Amino acid sequence: MQCACALLSSVACALYNNFPQYLTNGIMWSKDIRKERKFNIYLYNALIESSLLYGSETWRLTENNKRRVEATEMDALRRSSRISRKRIRNVTIRQQIGLEETIVKEIVQNQLTWYGHVQRMGEGRLPKVALKWMPKQKRARGRTKKNWMEGIRKAMNERNLNEGQWEDRKQWSLGVGQRRKTF
Repeated sequence: MQCACALLSSVACALYNNFPQYLTNGIMWSKDIRKERKFNIYLYNALIESSLLYGSETWRLTENNKRRVEATEMDALRRSSRISRKRIRNVTIRQQIGLEETIVKEIVQNQLTWYGHVQRMGEGRLPKVALKWMPKQKRARGRTKKNWMEGIRKAMNERNLNEGQWEDRKQWSLGVGQRRKTF
């Protein structure tokens, strides 16, 4: 079988092709890695959070999507702490690991950061044109679906952010909740 990464060595190609399988089976359920090591916040950020947040700036966050993302995150956290199907609350597991916020809050912060970034762009830039675009045809009958912009407005109201406030980057990032992470 021809490998998609022909420029890489055969070992690197094998690791590349088997990485998702190795990640789920090798790290999360490995008995060789101590529980305390798995709880490491850096491991969580590198493996779980980065995978779940990829492209989340443009997602339309419905209740169903929020529930699915939270369930996926908690499944990974339960696997890494070797707790499966026991009656332990998600809040307790989060406290053991040292996580204060859910992944949904991080998604909303990323969306607001992206919204402020696009609003600071010039008028002719493609992301800003796409953000302001409105379809010409009518919507289908029935209840209208929540769109991305309505989710942004709701998040701005919850954080007391106003239109035009994105011009001051520092003030916008403080309002969004993105603070510089220090080690």
